[in-house]
Amino acid sequence: MAELLLELLSEEIPARMQARAADDLKRLICDGLKGAGIGFEKAQAFATPRRLALVVDGIPDVRDDVSEEKRGPRVGAPEQAVQGFLKGAGLASLDQAEKRDTGKGEFWFAVITKKGGPTADALGAVIDAALKALPWPKSMKWGSSTMQWVRPLQSIVALFDGKVLNGEVLPGGQMAPIAFGATTRGHRFLSKGTIEVASFADYVAKLRSAHVILDAAERKRIILEGARRLCAEAQVTLNEDEGLLEEVAGLTEWPVPMLGGIDDQFMDVPPEVLIVSMKVHLRFFTTSGADGKLANRFVVVANNVARDGGKTIVAGNERVLRGRLADAKFFWDQDRRTTLESRLPALNQIVFHAKLGTQAERVKRIRRLATLVADRHPEMDQALVDQAARLCKADLVTGMVGEFPELQGVMGRYYALDEKLPASVADAIGDHYAPAGPNDRCPTAPVSIAVALADKLDTLTSFWSIGEKPTGSRDPFALRRAALGVIRIVVENKLRLPLKPLLEADDLLAFFAERLKVQMREKGVRHDVVDAVVSLGGEDDLVRLLARVEALQTFLGTEAGRNLLTAYGRAANIVRAEGKKDKGLAAKIAGAPDAALLEQDEERTVATALDQVARAVKPALAAEDYAGAMAAFAGLRGPIDALFDKVTVNVTDRPEVRLNRLKLLNQIRATMDVVADFSKIEG
Repeated sequence: MAELLLELLSEEIPARMQARAADDLKRLICDGLKGAGIGFEKAQAFATPRRLALVVDGIPDVRDDVSEEKRGPRVGAPEQAVQGFLKGAGLASLDQAEKRDTGKGEFWFAVITKKGGPTADALGAVIDAALKALPWPKSMKWGSSTMQWVRPLQSIVALFDGKVLNGEVLPGGQMAPIAFGATTRGHRFLSKGTIEVASFADYVAKLRSAHVILDAAERKRIILEGARRLCAEAQVTLNEDEGLLEEVAGLTEWPVPMLGGIDDQFMDVPPEVLIVSMKVHLRFFTTSGADGKLANRFVVVANNVARDGGKTIVAGNERVLRGRLADAKFFWDQDRRTTLESRLPALNQIVFHAKLGTQAERVKRIRRLATLVADRHPEMDQALVDQAARLCKADLVTGMVGEFPELQGVMGRYYALDEKLPASVADAIGDHYAPAGPNDRCPTAPVSIAVALADKLDTLTSFWSIGEKPTGSRDPFALRRAALGVIRIVVENKLRLPLKPLLEADDLLAFFAERLKVQMREKGVRHDVVDAVVSLGGEDDLVRLLARVEALQTFLGTEAGRNLLTAYGRAANIVRAEGKKDKGLAAKIAGAPDAALLEQDEERTVATALDQVARAVKPALAAEDYAGAMAAFAGLRGPIDALFDKVTVNVTDRPEVRLNRLKLLNQIRATMDVVADFSKIEG
């Protein structure tokens, strides 16, 4: 058994693309090996800022013969189809094909056998195909090349059993081919010249000697442990961030954590500004003091080993941060000289969308929706809700948000507090974009709830009105996220809010139903149970709808629920089968059966039981006691079983009795469908 080592060395690969690219390379190579009849034991992929690497172990020196079957046309098909099949399969005549009966007729089959041979002979083609198929979110051409790659490709290591494979990559144009080889390069600044490798173990060891740590997990561990140690020495706590850690590990081949400081003059700037400047713009880790507040220390991760212990690197990063924070402090001081109210006219100059007008026009819509929400909830102060809705977009025209767009809403809250506006208004301005995602917190204060809902409902109704609806994976205006935000706010706050009067479009309510099913499925709720409740239609109170879903799922988990579902299925199947024979049956069997035509005790018992259930379910539903409504059905299974055992429904010699018995079966279905559409339940 032998080892395949592959390395693709290039200019810097964006950190966000590295892990996916390594996985794609592994998948494509492994699929190529299988397609070529080459077995292997395991494969591992790695990525650094400058390279993708793959090692595949347990590959045989000689590959097996591979047989592939191709199904051709039906026996007796036109000659043109037969000739096309023979040409595609590489056969001279039908004598070389097999005739097989598939159960759907006889078809021609070709069995194509590819002879095995030295594994090394096939690996070059596998690698070439993988490189051409490797998907990148963004790619480029360089020089005169016609090849597309994420960044200019510099060299390729391709070793099998320690020997260089025959092969090359053709960039195209006037550029020379990139031949497979055994040499790579180490760290861009900390090593010189080329490195010749003979195996994966040799490759990893020599890269480490050249200041390259191949494994991203090891780089992350070095960063985290070093940062924690530095913070402990400075008596601050590292604000750990997995996403930032992943990104920084993708920016460094030899990570060296260092501790820097923030000038005290900037510490009165809102902490969110400092965090955005450090984390988003400069990739620094922030720290906290003993009081939990942002501390004046940060961790920067260098991709270098400094002769002076990092003093120059830290000083340079502090200088860059100082420049950004000086701008931020300037905007902070200047913005507070103008009230949010006085900024509102400037919103007329900001276009929200060409078909939807300006931000000022959007604010009018948000105010109207916020008022409609507040009208239904006495705990929401109308005046405060309107004030917050009116001012929620005012910070868009501040210098700070112009410089740091990520802080819209956040800065509005700070400016409102600085103006001594009511705290609930300030909090609503800060919260009205929330929740921005599944892990973001939900607003809980009454004024915040009203404005946050209004903002998202306006996004949905406005874009819906101009035909900008999500299609497949395309959702440029994040309408799915807006709908999920509305659902979370309503459900988590148990807000009794009929949505239909606010949505203005029936298909938008259906869109909410689909989003709700997705969210409930992620929480372990059966999709068919949600379908059964949603299919009733007319329910736009999410709290009430989910209470019914929960009660139905609980009921179906009991023996009584499962038994009743079986009984429902038997009744519904008979009615459905008879309906196929008589297209007008549905109208004939609507309504209650005629008591005078109920001949047997079992019929009368079921009719009585259904009447009792209907009388019990109606008040339970009115009181939103869905568990009680479900429980009322529990006694139906016995009488229904007896009905099926003792009563013949299709008495063809007495059509009026047959029709009445079908009415009784339909009544079973109709009575149960009051609480949910049981036909949607699987099984």
